[in-house]
Amino acid sequence: MKALPATAGAGHLSWGRRGFRITVPDWATRVLRTDKDAIVVASGVVELLLAGALLALPKERTRVGWAVAAFFVAVFPGNVHQWRTGRSAPLLDTDRRRLLRLFLQLLLVVWALWSTRMPCRR
Repeated sequence: MKALPATAGAGHLSWGRRGFRITVPDWATRVLRTDKDAIVVASGVVELLLAGALLALPKERTRVGWAVAAFFVAVFPGNVHQWRTGRSAPLLDTDRRRLLRLFLQLLLVVWALWSTRMPCRR
């Protein structure tokens, strides 16, 4: 679980930055009063912080898991925007792939919660 937000966060700040800007809806820039690049950078920083929290705070992994899941929900409108506008990005260059990405997002939310649940005490 830790590697996914770390890799995605690094991508937001470097090689994938341009592609991630495509997913930012225009309304988000108006609501947040900033540009798409700043939103991409901020989301990358948040992902890196979440990955760091998963590593540094093992006793809080359930809470951090909820935060990761909430982050995945928060960025979902960007996935919907990309699907609705038909804008291509790396690995998301067809309508089918963009649609499948929406379902993957749901799986990521479930995975974040499942993989960070505390072990049962007996």
